[in-house]
Amino acid sequence: MALKKSDLYSSLWSSADELRGSMDASQYKDYVLTLLFVKYVSDKAKEDKSSLIYVPDDGSFDYLVSLKGKPDVGEKVNIAVRRLAEENDLLGVINNADFDDPTKLGDAKELQVKVSNLIGIFQDMDFTGSKAEGDDLLGDAYEYLMRHFATQSGKSKGQFYTPAEVSRVMSQLLQIPENTPKSTTVYDPTCGSGSLLIKVADAAPNGLSIYGQENDNATWALARMNMILHGNETHDLRQGNTLADPKFTNNGGLQTFDYLVANPPFSVKTWTNGFADSYGRFEGFDTPPDKNGDYAFLLHMIKSLRPRGKGVVVLPHGVLFRGNSEARIRTELVKLGYIKAIIGLPANLFYGTSIPACLIVLDKEDAQARTGIFMIDASKGFAKDGPKNRLRPRDMHKIVDAFTGGKEIARYSRMVPVSEIADPKNDYNLNIPRYIDSSEPEDIQDLRAHMQGGIPNFDLDALQPYWVAFPSLRSELFAPQHDGYSDLRVQTGDIQSTVTGTGEYEGFVRDTANTVDQWWKSKRAMLESIMSSTKPADLIQDISEVLLAVFRSRPLIDEYGVYEKFMSYWNDVMHDDVSLIVSEGWTQSVQPRAARTWRDKNNKPKYEDAHIVFGTGAKAKRWVMDLLPPEYVIARYFAAEQSELDRLTEARDAAILAVAEYIEENALEGGLLFDAADDEGKLTNTVAKAALKELQTTKGDPDEIAALAKVMALYSAEAKTKGSVKDATIALNEKAITKYKTLTEAEVQDLIIDAKWGATLQQQINGEVTVLGQILIARLTVLARRYQGTVKELASTVEVLSARVRQQLVSMGVTQ
Repeated sequence: MALKKSDLYSSLWSSADELRGSMDASQYKDYVLTLLFVKYVSDKAKEDKSSLIYVPDDGSFDYLVSLKGKPDVGEKVNIAVRRLAEENDLLGVINNADFDDPTKLGDAKELQVKVSNLIGIFQDMDFTGSKAEGDDLLGDAYEYLMRHFATQSGKSKGQFYTPAEVSRVMSQLLQIPENTPKSTTVYDPTCGSGSLLIKVADAAPNGLSIYGQENDNATWALARMNMILHGNETHDLRQGNTLADPKFTNNGGLQTFDYLVANPPFSVKTWTNGFADSYGRFEGFDTPPDKNGDYAFLLHMIKSLRPRGKGVVVLPHGVLFRGNSEARIRTELVKLGYIKAIIGLPANLFYGTSIPACLIVLDKEDAQARTGIFMIDASKGFAKDGPKNRLRPRDMHKIVDAFTGGKEIARYSRMVPVSEIADPKNDYNLNIPRYIDSSEPEDIQDLRAHMQGGIPNFDLDALQPYWVAFPSLRSELFAPQHDGYSDLRVQTGDIQSTVTGTGEYEGFVRDTANTVDQWWKSKRAMLESIMSSTKPADLIQDISEVLLAVFRSRPLIDEYGVYEKFMSYWNDVMHDDVSLIVSEGWTQSVQPRAARTWRDKNNKPKYEDAHIVFGTGAKAKRWVMDLLPPEYVIARYFAAEQSELDRLTEARDAAILAVAEYIEENALEGGLLFDAADDEGKLTNTVAKAALKELQTTKGDPDEIAALAKVMALYSAEAKTKGSVKDATIALNEKAITKYKTLTEAEVQDLIIDAKWGATLQQQINGEVTVLGQILIARLTVLARRYQGTVKELASTVEVLSARVRQQLVSMGVTQ
């Protein structure tokens, strides 16, 4: 059975929960990632006998499973992991976690239980059916863990991980040609956990030859595991201090590479420790300041690039404007033409620091002919994600589009001539706000409009994209007044109905829906043809790029906003769905365990809820519909039954409410049910029945007897409606399960592609139009209210109201 991304993430984090509290996050990641590695390579070895990782019997995950519950489980796990490491030259890489350490895992019994439970969590996973080529379900899961570990490890421990979104942007900024051979090299001198290198290699259709160096031994081990988990078994990652002891040298100089990416530690104050520039890294430049290593790393990278080499590096914003020796180095770099582009990123993106950073794109090819630097201010494009900020798909795509297309976008991007940078007023300062004013235009109050009335035309002109989309709307809403001003033709309260009621607005909504529909239909054949050889990453790339293209030519709607809707749905739902179809196919298999559209809950890990349940407790029959939830089947084939169930549910809810309201009204002190109800005013069916029997026996108050009889009747009606709902639900679910077993492939495709995916995307993208209309209505309402009364009119109103107050005071006998 294919492993869903959401299932894998949930299970991995459950494994972290087993250890949380007993040790720091920076330590328990070693345990979780080690077991993930052993499980993955063991499953892969079963499926692929030619796997480069050899898994001995006594170093396999199956062997670890046989150790569960044994008193010496920790010791034996250590031995098994070491055996796997010895067979694959991975000593010091995968055997760093001590599974027999009582200081971290507790005393003998606690350690035994904890390690056994950890193994059990990974035992539920099955990577043999997970086709990760070009999609990397497992690699994404590794990144998921790394992100969580980085978040929880604190400031000093978060530098081993570069956010995946930033890594993807950097890989695309390199613009690696499709025909690039795998022998082409990529290098990261401060590779951390290796995520940047992996993203760049993934961006090259044929892959790349990977080289990297990392100073921290534990992080270097993470990177080695990361490479293997991503299918990059052949890599050359070395451990050591890049500045003091570079490992990649050639004939007394630094080895050079075709591509380079890096996210070095920011502003290292101890970079000179052990440093000797025996490789000429600073030749032709000033020496970087002793207490700040940013330019030391940058110059090392430039020296490590071949004559036509290209690179992207993350550095703090300070490198763009700091003075003294850094200013002199920056000036020389600009003159040499090595800097192709600078992209300002949002603050608080990176782990270990909250300061804003920038991407510097390096390009030695034709550097001397470079006459400008392309600058992008992307600092405002992000979403909050817990304590950090995160680039959204729309932000990432906009950055890459602007750079690759050289697009000059107001308040966002422009090509800045070197002559402007070199001008004495700038003096080679590269601080982006000097060249791009990304601030929103000020909402100016117009004094003349306040004095004489009317709405300033410059405020209306600022809404030009709306007037392009709705050509007649401006004249319907406004009448020209004196020069430069207009009067609102409708009442302020009627602005919304006027806007949404125009034929142009309705046509715009309709045309947008048609555009989505036509785009989806154009890709339907591709979606229908999803099979085992389909690469989800390529599929989504094709579909999403076409969506961007069709909305790029439409007025008003931000194509990146539409793209964001689609990519969010892909990440939340469609990715899992497509991965399941790739692994399992569209329709149910003959083998129940491999059923593709529905399956028994008994074959699922314990953490997943079922969609349909028959019975209760351990004997309950539970069904999980991973790909096609039952509401879509029911809506298509059993709409009448669902409508009847909805009616019965409403009747049940009304019956429950009737009981609650009657008891509440009569259980108050002095009420007819007060004596029967408990201290909280509650009265159960059983208690009411007993109270009624007692009053009837003792010939109590007839009104209380009648009230209790009423309660009993209401409870009876409630029970009846509940029974009707239960019976109808069971009947409907049975029909749905029966229908699942007979669905044809064409029916499944229709339900998933159109009813599930297509309808959801149509609804979400239509929501973009609604938001745009709300923005226009809100702005026009603000303008209308701001200038709805002139100062003279307001003064007159104030005088009238003041006179009324004075008159009232006189009538009350108050005099001045």
